[in-house]
Amino acid sequence: MREEIRNLERLEHINEAINVLIEYQTAHTLEEAKSNPVVYFGLVKHVEIIGEAVYKLTLEYRAKHNEVNWGDIERMRHVLVHGYYKIRPQQLWQTIVEDIPNLKPVIVRLIQEEKEKG
Repeated sequence: MREEIRNLERLEHINEAINVLIEYQTAHTLEEAKSNPVVYFGLVKHVEIIGEAVYKLTLEYRAKHNEVNWGDIERMRHVLVHGYYKIRPQQLWQTIVEDIPNLKPVIVRLIQEEKEKG
């Protein structure tokens, strides 16, 4: 059973992973990341962490905050974990460059709302 009190913790995990992805995306090109397995799979892992944290959010919370496409995030995590052999670096990079920065302000706002609730 998913615990409502952990929604804030999960959102914070998402934000931490977002921060790492943004930092590494600005420090590396896709070609650099692909040529360095530690960097590349570090990026993969942080996208997985976001998906796992989303999966652990309560269903009620996800339904209440439908401005985020939680399902797409969760599905991407499943592909990265279970279909690791099908990962397309360009698609992963596009997610990191385009989607992750757009997700950040929403997650920051949701964290703030949760903290204000007490």
